Parts: sequence; C-alpha cells; structure tokens
Amino acid sequence: MDKLKAIESFVAVAAKGSLTAAARTEGVATAIISRRLDALEGHLGVKLLLRTTRRISLTHEGTAYLEDCQRLLTDLAEAEANVTAGSVKATGHLRITAPAGFGRRHVAPLVPAFHTEHPQIRLSLNLSDRLVDLQGEGYDCAVRVGDLPDSSLISIRIADNRRLCVASPAYVQRHGQPATPQELTQHPCLALSSEASQTRGWAFTIPVAAQESPAGQGAQVIHIKPRGALDCTDGQVLHEWCLAGQGIAWRSTWEVEADIAAGRLLHLLADYDAPPNGIYAVYPQRKHMPLRVRLWIDFLRRHYQQPEFWLPPVP
Repeated sequence: MDKLKAIESFVAVAAKGSLTAAARTEGVATAIISRRLDALEGHLGVKLLLRTTRRISLTHEGTAYLEDCQRLLTDLAEAEANVTAGSVKATGHLRITAPAGFGRRHVAPLVPAFHTEHPQIRLSLNLSDRLVDLQGEGYDCAVRVGDLPDSSLISIRIADNRRLCVASPAYVQRHGQPATPQELTQHPCLALSSEASQTRGWAFTIPVAAQESPAGQGAQVIHIKPRGALDCTDGQVLHEWCLAGQGIAWRSTWEVEADIAAGRLLHLLADYDAPPNGIYAVYPQRKHMPLRVRLWIDFLRRHYQQPEFWLPPVP
C-alpha cells in the first residue's frame, strides 16, 4: 500500500462525499480509490467510512483521523513549496493562545512585529483565562504563566514570573494586613475562579526551623486556598477590584509592580514570597515542529530575555 496515496484518497473522499467525485479529482478509476480505502482501513484496523449506495459518512474514528491527515498534507505541501522556492520560509496559519491579561500586555504587542519579520505567516491570537485544549481546539502554541498541569504537551520555559500578595492602602487602613500567610483566612481574598487556574492555591515560602530540617535552616513552599465572596475568571477584573479596596489579591509582578511603585497597591507578606515560577511556551507533541512555531517561540524568548521588556510603560 502506498500510504500517502491512500491518505490523499481518504481526504478527497471525505471532502467530495463520494468515491466517484474523488476518483475524478485524482484522475483514476473509482475502483482504485475503493482499493486504497480498503487497504488503509485494513492497515489501521478501524472503519473510517460508512459506505452505502447513496452516501458516504465518516465514523467517529474517521473524523478524528481526517483532522490529522489534513494537517499532515498541509505541512507536506508547505515543505514542498519551501523547497521549490529555493529557500526555507515560514508559511501557513499560526494559531496561538495566551492568558487574557498577560496576553494583552506581553503577547499581543509582539504579534505585529513577528508578522513583519515573517509576512507569509497568518496569525490568530486567542486571549482567554480558561485552560485552552490545544490539540482539541487546533492551536499550535500557548503562552502559559505559572505551574503547568501534567499533560502530554511539550513546554519550554521562556522567562521567570513572580507573584505577590497585594492590597490597596484603603483596604489595609480599614482591615489591617495579615502577618503570616495563614492569616489570609481572616481576610476577603480575590481569586481566579477554580476553572480558570490557581487550583493549588496561592504559594508562599515558609521558613523551616533548623531542628526540623536535616540540612539546617531552610524553607518550604506551601499553598493556601484563598477564601472570599468575590471571584472571577478574568485576572484584570481581580486587579481592578483589588485597586478598589475589595480585598487581597495574588498577582504577578508584571501586572502590579507599576501600582506598587505609584503607591496604589501595597506589597503584603513580602517575607513569604514564593520562588519564581515560569512563563512557558507550550505546544502539542508532533514528530516535527512546524517552522512557524519554532520561529514564534524563539521570537518570544528573544524579547522576554531582555530586562527592559518587563519595565512598566512610561506614562
């Protein structure tokens, strides 16, 4: 069996809805198309198409396999076009996703600059605080901040990220401030909704007494589940609520450092700040990473490793 020919025929039949139309497109006899499909299904050990005298429909397995086959043929066509053109150029459609607040500030401004460098790439940017299913929703790459859930995705750490407990001066004047992370249970906390992220809670470093640590004085990271009457799936909304004095929030330095410098927010529990976690580029496992994805990740890393990139915008 010529596997590539069989896959091309399968995709053509799925697109045209009949063996006859697919055979006409490929310029072969209908019987050849039928034999290719039989051989492909035999090789895979599953039924891809339900064929009757009147119509052809995809099975559940056929629908899933079709998406992968279409992607494979698209990548192959791009590779052939690049070689024919005499140079390797990044082309195609790059679909990327990032958290809403971080994406607005530190991903979206880079997209036009990346397109200027690689004008043959079309880019689509999705900003959402929900955990996007890259493979299920057809995304090539995600930028994710913080601890990553275990998954089959590949992740590359492209920068460090720190998170701080903050509150407005008005809130602290009215309610005081916690002296230890455990005292957060006595304060209204503004947390991302559980389906968004932060499912483990807020992280803090707690000193460990010398007698409790074999290596002497040390520290351990603990997680505390915040409580409060207000939560939201949008981090920017939590930030605004915090500025308005509605409670204590746990936010990234890139989001609050300008407010701390201006006195609009106060850094709480500074002695208990957790070590930095990461900012990651995440992408699905594939035998060969598309050139457009590799270039995008390299582009992000190049900018994120410049200290001046993270400075607050000048008013």
